[in-house]
Amino acid sequence: MKLLIRWAINALALFAAAWIVPGIVVEDGGGWLVYAAMAIILSLLNALVRPVLKLLTCPLILLTLGLFTLIVDAVTLLLASRIATDVFGVGFIIEGFWPAFWGAIIVSLVSVVLNLFIDDDRGDRARRRRDR
Repeated sequence: MKLLIRWAINALALFAAAWIVPGIVVEDGGGWLVYAAMAIILSLLNALVRPVLKLLTCPLILLTLGLFTLIVDAVTLLLASRIATDVFGVGFIIEGFWPAFWGAIIVSLVSVVLNLFIDDDRGDRARRRRDR
């Protein structure tokens, strides 16, 4: 159930990014299916590709005190858009690096804020251990 909720949060975050950032275009006709498919693709890339990118760019991340992570997030979002458009025919188009950069920031902020409202199992387990 939590996976579906987090997936919906990612879809809402992508909707917010497409609504706010001018260079992110969603083709008409797909509706929420576009955001849902893009959320799945982005989640898979965040799980598989993003750790490799962060490992390869670790010196730059350390040198910039973590700010290079924003570039990694933008590249991941841009790659997800290209895969969604070219491979799966999903109409989520990002028109360059800067829209991907600002879109990644919006997606991150919206995801963090909405995930604050999700009850986390780890906190429940810690409370149960503490109460014993």
